[in-house]
Amino acid sequence: MWPYYPDLLAVPVPRYTSFPTAAEFGEGIGAADADAALRGASGDVSLYVHIPFCEQICWYCGCNTGAANRRQRLASYLDALHREIALAGTRLDGRIAARRVAFGGGSPNAITPTDFVRLVDALTLHVSLADPLWSIEVDPRTLTAEWAEVLGWVGVSHASMGVQTFAPHLQAAIGRIQEDALIARGTEMLRGAGVSSLNFDLMYGLPGQTLTDLEATLRRTVELGADRIALFGYAHVPHMIPRQRRIDASHLPDQAARFAMAEFGYRLLVSEGYVPVGFDHFARPGDALARAVQDGTLRRNFQGFTDDQAPVLVGLGASAITMMPGIIWQNEKNAGRYRMLLSQDRLPASGGLIRSADDQRRGAVIEGILCQGEARLDPDLANEVLMRLLPFIDRELAELDHGTLRLLPEALPYARTIAALFDPYRQDSIRRFSSAV
Repeated sequence: MWPYYPDLLAVPVPRYTSFPTAAEFGEGIGAADADAALRGASGDVSLYVHIPFCEQICWYCGCNTGAANRRQRLASYLDALHREIALAGTRLDGRIAARRVAFGGGSPNAITPTDFVRLVDALTLHVSLADPLWSIEVDPRTLTAEWAEVLGWVGVSHASMGVQTFAPHLQAAIGRIQEDALIARGTEMLRGAGVSSLNFDLMYGLPGQTLTDLEATLRRTVELGADRIALFGYAHVPHMIPRQRRIDASHLPDQAARFAMAEFGYRLLVSEGYVPVGFDHFARPGDALARAVQDGTLRRNFQGFTDDQAPVLVGLGASAITMMPGIIWQNEKNAGRYRMLLSQDRLPASGGLIRSADDQRRGAVIEGILCQGEARLDPDLANEVLMRLLPFIDRELAELDHGTLRLLPEALPYARTIAALFDPYRQDSIRRFSSAV
């Protein structure tokens, strides 16, 4: 059993898909900064292409997405995205090769398969591609045979399917109805298209969810043969995401119940042979994500835990985020303003930050804690956090040994909280984050 210390989990903390987090982005970063950064980029690059549309909007979802029911708006967005791909490609100028291309959303399969092929063609034309690994997020409700055929033609090998839960009453509670047969059919089509690494996105902490509900979903996921599983705790932040107001908050599990669900999911998946990846991912032995855990190369970025080692992640599309060692920026979130900026042949960067040497140092510590369960601390950093670390050390969740901080075996649910001890921005933005577990 994981030891439960509610006082250590009382403060909401970020998921740390970057450091500093998006909560600290300011308005000082714009098109000129993005232009200079892309022109000066070096090393391998990964591309992320954002499609902020879904056929149906789920109530729980925190993504920047809108309904894909206005075809003219969708066509205008895709025109702007093509323009951004061309502009970014000109700045990269073939100097560095993209070894990974990921499509996310929203739901990339909210666009037509033909439009998807056109985006692939644009990337091939404007960016130097080095036989990249292609990945995509898909909504099983709108995954068609034509889509599967196109994914096979492009050579998509990695896919992530939004499942959340197999329980019909929970699907109704979060506004995402998709029967078991639909998910099974989607799984079969993706496998037939050549997807060799298939992830299921699942959730605990849903309104009215019980351990029995969670167990049934996990066992069905294992039965369907998911290579990777992301088991997220539902983040209920209706003050930030108005659509979540449709969810009955009075039925949400309390922190103790969420903690029990997280542990239950961990124990069950490990017993089924999955390798734990960070604090909320799992992978079958032999999958690249599991190998990254075993050889100590696991990383973390805006796509979650990853085996991607590229130092540069270029985000394309409205709200997409670009990460480089010295700078992070986010594209304009509003699709209309995004289109307007690109109509002027301007990169749509709209906020971000310059990562100082101290940011990079702290970011490496936070990533080490979350990905490897340990980090080497400079003496001044160790002295700064020592008093805040003591409650975790005293309860045998962590140890500090000659400047190396290590999480002990029972510390997994406290990893984000321990990582947050190194975040000097955290106290100013506490309300923006969700439960630590």
